Amino acid sequence: MKILVIEDNADLRDIIVRSLEKERYVVETAPDYATAHTKLFIYEYDCILLDIMLPDGNGLNLMRELAERGKRKNVIIISAKDSIDDKVAGLELGADDYLAKPFHLAELHARIRSVMRRHTQNGENNIKFGNVTIHPDTFKVEVNGQDIDLGRKEYEILHYLVNRTNRLIEKQTLAEGVWGDDIDQADNFDFIYAQIKNLRKKLKTAGADIEIKTIYGFGYKLIKV
Repeated sequence: MKILVIEDNADLRDIIVRSLEKERYVVETAPDYATAHTKLFIYEYDCILLDIMLPDGNGLNLMRELAERGKRKNVIIISAKDSIDDKVAGLELGADDYLAKPFHLAELHARIRSVMRRHTQNGENNIKFGNVTIHPDTFKVEVNGQDIDLGRKEYEILHYLVNRTNRLIEKQTLAEGVWGDDIDQADNFDFIYAQIKNLRKKLKTAGADIEIKTIYGFGYKLIKV
């Protein structure tokens, strides 16, 4: 899962990034309004941590523009401003949660998991598609109740696709979601093919009734078979 941290305080931003990377999230950052605006409308993110008070703008204006453009995001506002007006404004603009500074990292992690459960897991702790079950909290995957051993990137590809079942996912979009924004500078995305080849083999050997279908010239789609 890819998270964008929009925070101007470098020390706090680094602490958040390190803590999230330990939880195996792909983390991108924006230290100011302008950078955040560019990233939000070029790349896709599963969750956004948004500071309201930025040196060159107000984070609520980012929320407003996202709403105007119909770009639904999973947003958690993190801000030192703990006024009722800010909370109400943020929530009415589409934020999913509001966390006042200072906060414990454990609470931040719990809020992220809660938001993602609501929006991508139907409120459930686990994700099920066909006879495959993914346990995001432990990074385990089961087929018919039996564990299968996946490499980190294999797991992350499966987790990314299972949250977007039956949708055509372009290679570049998948690469950015699993490897990070900078991967869009790669000369090609052949490295994805090797990971997906291994993942397909492991799923088939385990008897999974789902398949990663290649749409040649475009990307991939996760379907039931």
